[in-house]
Amino acid sequence: MTAATTTSTELAFLFRRHLARLERQLDAIDDARLWEVRPGVTNSAGHLLLHLNGNLREYIGRQMGGVPYVRDRAREFGATPVPRAEMTAAIAELVSLVPGVLERTPASRWDETFPEDVLGEPLTHRHFVMHLFGHLHYHLGQIDYLRRVLTGDGALAPGKK
Repeated sequence: MTAATTTSTELAFLFRRHLARLERQLDAIDDARLWEVRPGVTNSAGHLLLHLNGNLREYIGRQMGGVPYVRDRAREFGATPVPRAEMTAAIAELVSLVPGVLERTPASRWDETFPEDVLGEPLTHRHFVMHLFGHLHYHLGQIDYLRRVLTGDGALAPGKK
């Protein structure tokens, strides 16, 4: 990153990196285990992937980027196994959608109040997008850990998809 780096480019970089990691997690788990849970675990990796897709499309894609989307939060946590091709395509779209919206966000908008009061207090776009990055990071860790438990495999090798 250079001295000319902006909030938009920094956040786009972080989301791009983590969304690529999300793609790698999906690639590393087979269809049956994608929807499996263990005692004490509420959500499958598949449901967490659906949830992250819905969350980021709603808040960054639709609310910040104006990209049409109708969120179905109940489906995110209650859907029966979704075909891998659909999951793969949805996550691949996020890899360009989210960083693209963030990179196009003008500097002046970062200090404006986010249009929806999601967390019980008004937040700026910057603050809320940082929250969304933390949310992505949290669930990415859960998916990784669940994949390791279910498959017996270790950490994924660093690198791109």
